[in-house]
Amino acid sequence: MVIRIAAVGDVHLDKDVVGRFRPALEELPECADVLLLAGDLTRHGTEAEARCVAEEFGGLAVPVVTVLGNHDHQCDQVPQVVKVLEDAGITVLEGNGVVLDCAGGRLGIAGVKGFGGGFAGRCASDFGEPEMKAFVRTTNESAERLGTALRSLDCDMLVALTHYSPVPDTLAGEPLEIYPFLGSYQLGQAIDSAPTALALHGHAHAGTERGTTPGGVRVRNVAHPVIKQAYSVFHVGDQLDTDQVSPIGQSGSQRSWS
Repeated sequence: MVIRIAAVGDVHLDKDVVGRFRPALEELPECADVLLLAGDLTRHGTEAEARCVAEEFGGLAVPVVTVLGNHDHQCDQVPQVVKVLEDAGITVLEGNGVVLDCAGGRLGIAGVKGFGGGFAGRCASDFGEPEMKAFVRTTNESAERLGTALRSLDCDMLVALTHYSPVPDTLAGEPLEIYPFLGSYQLGQAIDSAPTALALHGHAHAGTERGTTPGGVRVRNVAHPVIKQAYSVFHVGDQLDTDQVSPIGQSGSQRSWS
């Protein structure tokens, strides 16, 4: 059983970028069963920019599932953005999940934007000023929703989709000072609370592609500035025992593991 997952994040679309990804996206049915978008679809989170995303990523021959990113919240038009995306057939997750029937089995995807907070030994705590408590509470609630969604899905293969990073590994290359604003260990704990096969995120433009949660779940940073291609394709299944990289034309690169 093998399920092919294409993924990219941080495409930051506006009208001047429309069309850049589409030629590679048209090739998706040849190499992937689903496309996952790891947030920051737009530059400023406007309804007009969401229409650009819908034009670029809507109407594809494979299902498209996304979470939003911090840029998609900037103009406080989240309901409008979500409606435009969903009207284009794109599934938007935020603390919930979806199960897709793929050729290789039933794929469960749980998604949440996530939030900052930092990682073990260098993280914010729920103590002190109300503002700090609210910050950490947002992080905890987001992670709890992700964990609940992951554990609720009845599927053959389970994937976590976030914008913020669940591990510090994939932030290597970013300034250490901003790690607390790029992800949180609570997301990693949520991912480890279920039999998750793969975790995908974006947000860290200057980060590193590969990481692992404390529980051993493989984490991949698919931010477009990191993968430098229209998308990466991951083969996830019980018939593969390697973590290989091989070219698939101009579309992206292919990762495989058990």
